[in-house]
Amino acid sequence: MNILLVRVSSLGDVLHNLPIVADIRRHFPDANIDWVVEEGYVSLVRLNQEVRNIIPFALRRWRKQLGDKAVRAEIGQFFRTLRQVEYDYVFDTQGLLKTGIIMGAARIVRGGQKVGLANGSEGSGYEGISRIFHSKSIPLDPRTHAVARGRLVVAAALGYQVDTPADFGLPEVSPHDPKPAWMPAEPYAVYFHGTARDAKKWAPAHWIELGRALAPLPILLPWGSPKEQAEAEALAAGLPNARVLPRLSMADAVLLARHAALAVGVDTGLTHIAAAFSRPVVEIYCDSPRWKTEGNWSPRIINLGDKGAPPSAAEVIAAAKRLLPSQ
Repeated sequence: MNILLVRVSSLGDVLHNLPIVADIRRHFPDANIDWVVEEGYVSLVRLNQEVRNIIPFALRRWRKQLGDKAVRAEIGQFFRTLRQVEYDYVFDTQGLLKTGIIMGAARIVRGGQKVGLANGSEGSGYEGISRIFHSKSIPLDPRTHAVARGRLVVAAALGYQVDTPADFGLPEVSPHDPKPAWMPAEPYAVYFHGTARDAKKWAPAHWIELGRALAPLPILLPWGSPKEQAEAEALAAGLPNARVLPRLSMADAVLLARHAALAVGVDTGLTHIAAAFSRPVVEIYCDSPRWKTEGNWSPRIINLGDKGAPPSAAEVIAAAKRLLPSQ
């Protein structure tokens, strides 16, 4: 059986789609699973060795240069690659027009199905027009967890029950993993403090209070934009045990999360990556609903706060110390 998953972005959403792979392989061990994903997230999907082929999608880059002949040729090659295989099932678990178009262009065998979401979740960017590309649309409770949504859609189409904890198929930490120059030899904590929406951020004073409570544990501060870099530098100025990292590639950011002795982060993709690796993680919710993305598959994940109710520094410090008994 050949199966295509279409989940192109964003970082957290691609991550939350990964348990579908383990579910399928558990019930159909011989299935071939391919995936269409934005080119920036290919390295994340590649960590799951049960995915056969990854088809990079580069709309974020293409739309800036649609008049360029080379870009148009690249788009054409994408669709030719997409159509090389006939699939028994194509699953669009994102529910957008762009992912629906990808689904529509994919080839299926006689009797094959193109399956997607019949509705969005609360606050999602679901686009109902995507249903025109479906042969089957699966309705879900609008308050279904982000990880469960895709799992339930695929399970309904393939005829099995979702009855196991989420398995992201990510590799265990190994002593043979590469150790970049920026990674300390000793255990470290990482602050995933940056996010695109200011309302989702936690107060800088709280981050500094937490860091002082964790001293002398080194604290690493990644960033993804000049604004986040300035915010990281401001935090480091108040914390002698903190260090601002160089700009990291996606692969290095995953490595950072994978090796952390403790990750503390707001509701953002890198925090969820640390949780997917079942590292000790404190997830902080300030202006997004906790039910939607909270890590609920491991006792090493503590979720605090909720939409409009950010946790106090004392709550986060207590949670961090429960995850790090030596502290």
